[in-house]
Amino acid sequence: MKLRYLLAALCACPLLAQAEIYKSVDADGHVTYSSSPIKGSKRIILEPAATTSSSTAPSSRQRGESSPRDFPRVDGATQRGRDDTRRRILAEELAAEEKLLAEARQSLKEGEANPEVLKGKDGKTYRNVAKYDEKIKTLNDQVDLHQNNVEALKTELSKLK
Repeated sequence: MKLRYLLAALCACPLLAQAEIYKSVDADGHVTYSSSPIKGSKRIILEPAATTSSSTAPSSRQRGESSPRDFPRVDGATQRGRDDTRRRILAEELAAEEKLLAEARQSLKEGEANPEVLKGKDGKTYRNVAKYDEKIKTLNDQVDLHQNNVEALKTELSKLK
């Protein structure tokens, strides 16, 4: 039973959200809008705003037209040259990034093989686990960074072909 009252109260909430709007202009010309009547104000009656669907809105461009008519054009040979230059630059960046990835993996391997040691006051050596973990995390981050860069460059190259 309480659920029904709660449901009825929730359904009535939008009705309570309605309010009248009043507009008042003072002697200096300042406009004030209010939800309560002010001396000398006028009640404003607003019509519901017209909504348009994006699918029914008229398009300013035709479907076949991708740019304005006066937009500068590039001939095919120039565009192919630009594409080839872009492809060459991306391939060079990919090769450099793959080299950096290999170096980062090698550094990680070496870092894992050489744990950090700490000499105690008694002359014994102990593993410095915190420093080792920090070093390995940094090296792993470098490997991840270079792997992500290689993947991004490969994606860009695949878009050009």
